[in-house]
Amino acid sequence: QVQLVESGGGLVQPGGSLRLSCAASGFIFSLYAMSWYRQAPGKERELVATISNNVGTTNYADSVKGRFTISRDNAKDTVYLQMNSLKPEDTAVYYCNGRRPRVGLPANDYWGQGTQVTVSS
Repeated sequence: QVQLVESGGGLVQPGGSLRLSCAASGFIFSLYAMSWYRQAPGKERELVATISNNVGTTNYADSVKGRFTISRDNAKDTVYLQMNSLKPEDTAVYYCNGRRPRVGLPANDYWGQGTQVTVSS
């Protein structure tokens, strides 16, 4: 059974930091690109950061570049999102995603249940 379980969300003041974790099980984690998405109330889900499955290439949304860092530990089947210098506009539910394209078939695409991040004074 595939599971992605996020943790680490919470309430933080502007300028503060949080570290999100996503523990994966039920699939070969090292074969999957892992991403963090977020969805604020009334807005569409947006991609925050991605890390590749092999050499760990990372990509970030412009809105979080220089503040957020995505990393992974394939030995622990876990992906992280370190969030620094948090702003109120970072408030959202953050979702973990695992994706593996397949030739000629829809990609395997797995989602966690989400963790709430609230940035407020």
